[in-house]
Amino acid sequence: MQTQHFSATEQPPSAAPAATITPEVLNPAQFAAVTHGDGPILVIAGAGSGKTRTLVYRMAYLIQQGVTPESILLLTFTRRAAQEMLYRAGQLTDQSSRRVMGGTFHATANILLRKYGHHLDLGTNFTIIDRGDAEGILNLIKSSLGMAGAGKRFPSKRVIMNLISGAINKSATIEQLVYRDHVHLSEFIQDFYTIQEHYRQFKREHGLMDYDDLLVNWKGLLAQSEQARSELSHRFQYILVDEYQDTNQLQAEIVRLLAYHHKNVMVVGDDAQSIYSFRGADFYNIMRFSEQFPGTKVVKLEENYRSTKPILQLTNAIIANAEKKFTKTLFTSAIGGTRPEVIVAPNEAAEARFVVQQIEQRRQEGVGLHEIAVLFRSGFHSYKLEMELAGHNFEFDKRGGLKLTESAHIKDLLSFFRVLINPWDNLSWNRILLQLDKVGPKTVQKILNSIRESDTPMTALASYKPGPAWKVQFDQLNATIELLTRPNLTPSDLFDLVMTYYEPVFEKIYYDDYPKRRKELDQIKVLVAGYGDLQSFVDDTALDPPDVGTPDGATRDDQRLILSTIHSAKGLEWDTVFVIGLAEGRFPHQNSTPGEQWEEERRLLYVAATRAKKQLFLTYPRELVTPDRQHLRATMSPFLREISPGLYHQTDRAGATTAPYTSQYRQEPLNTAPVAKVESARVAYREGMQVSHSLFGIGKVTSIPGPRRVEILFDRHGSKILHLDYAKLEILG
Repeated sequence: MQTQHFSATEQPPSAAPAATITPEVLNPAQFAAVTHGDGPILVIAGAGSGKTRTLVYRMAYLIQQGVTPESILLLTFTRRAAQEMLYRAGQLTDQSSRRVMGGTFHATANILLRKYGHHLDLGTNFTIIDRGDAEGILNLIKSSLGMAGAGKRFPSKRVIMNLISGAINKSATIEQLVYRDHVHLSEFIQDFYTIQEHYRQFKREHGLMDYDDLLVNWKGLLAQSEQARSELSHRFQYILVDEYQDTNQLQAEIVRLLAYHHKNVMVVGDDAQSIYSFRGADFYNIMRFSEQFPGTKVVKLEENYRSTKPILQLTNAIIANAEKKFTKTLFTSAIGGTRPEVIVAPNEAAEARFVVQQIEQRRQEGVGLHEIAVLFRSGFHSYKLEMELAGHNFEFDKRGGLKLTESAHIKDLLSFFRVLINPWDNLSWNRILLQLDKVGPKTVQKILNSIRESDTPMTALASYKPGPAWKVQFDQLNATIELLTRPNLTPSDLFDLVMTYYEPVFEKIYYDDYPKRRKELDQIKVLVAGYGDLQSFVDDTALDPPDVGTPDGATRDDQRLILSTIHSAKGLEWDTVFVIGLAEGRFPHQNSTPGEQWEEERRLLYVAATRAKKQLFLTYPRELVTPDRQHLRATMSPFLREISPGLYHQTDRAGATTAPYTSQYRQEPLNTAPVAKVESARVAYREGMQVSHSLFGIGKVTSIPGPRRVEILFDRHGSKILHLDYAKLEILG
């Protein structure tokens, strides 16, 4: 792996004169932090309060005070953040900041271990392996230990790597992680430890380090070698750490050991935005910083430069009830602004329609789609909204979580529905058939060839002679297809029948994490229950409108609407923000227990609300549908109930319909009839039949070259071969 470069990627062509740092260019709190002398300092930087500006000016100030740039260390969580800060500091310091060492924890560890690793008997020529390389090694180890092979069911390399890495970053044991997140894999705990030890040995013998080793060895260097600790502590006289609330225990200990000689540490962060415990971030690092560094000066950045006063009043109220926090109150010198709105919708469908209507209204008022975001707790909470947006031809980018039809297991499920709609859908058949044991692509192609030219694909499939090794499962598939084609089945009935067949297949294919994936299948079950016919559901899940381009290739609003999980939205901001699904049991998550989990959920809502600059909408449905189709009354999130109603304007959209979900663009009401029978072209058409096409006009059928193709001689456009899956023909006689 190539060593990271540690200065800004772009520099001005010539050095600018050094800027004078005065109280006029910073607010009082920023100025106090920037001009702090020696000793530890904790900067609690509220959302939108100029955290990056403070770090940039701190570097510039130190250099202007005569501190050599080489003695400053800047630690961040992304390379881009370090480069941006160094570039901006360079504009203030005649480019002296180019000599500051700044980068991520891992990149810094890489450089320092190569120079000082000899104190731990580490060579300088070690190779850094990425996640893919590491998982490949785990596969080799599994095979060599006889834990992998035909007919053996064992957790995948991805899950094993997650456990090994998680144990390091979360300061936990593999056993603890298994019982917390993967209890169904508890029988393999000892195997995981065996693999972990072989993995360590393999890396030692081959001179390899993975990303976690960089941190472990950096800490080991500082903790075990007094000489190395002294050298590094004297080399870096001033240490700056960004987003300190996101550090894990290992990183916090590295910072403490680096400052062993001088304690000149500035950490900047916001306890109220600590939301990454699942990655190993430890909320208590920022809370106990003053204990680890006695005499710490605490500076709070509370002036917000992002949001209006009414939004800040509400966000302050959200975090005010946190059990453990640094008390702060965000304020702004800007005047005006409208109160946030809390919208109570009858159900999730009405909630989605409200959001779409408001987005359209914002757009008509001149707000670009890229200035609007819809945020949610979990990826699947946006599924109904995605379908509503597609029905209105809204373009959007989804960040964090997959779109409805992008998950492999959901694609598997939808394939069954699609072949019921169109029995000649070879792509869906291919997906279904590849799920069969002992069946590969070549065999599937043979089966598809027999289906492709048949007038009755289901019959052709049932007539195919399977191999002995996969006959049982193939017969089960055919029996399921036969059940699915019975008359008078509702979409919910069809879902249940498909899951009876698919569930054991699903648990085998996705053995490592099927409990998590099952929750997403349950969400499909809820969505299906809202439809009266299968065609409507399949159409809605498949809607993906093409880009409507302007002559220069840009869309009308230049960028798309953003749908995002809150975790993926941290650090970003938009003019208008919708936070959806704020019902108890969803936000906080139903599995959240009182204590640390509950408090992190509160901080998650705080992060979401502080993304809004001008308008904030908080919505929740009065009714939720459970996976077993129970309709449950939902109440407002307890985090909202704690807030004074005077801080928001509430609208109860009780008058909205509570009918099963459907796009408002449908011209006819949904029916409860079974899926319409799709006939072969050889059955529905005959030579000499007169037909009409919306584009080509009137013509006459001249031949039927296949079960889904018709050749027609049009009066004005000549002969055309049309595919019935795409061409809509009207039979005239």
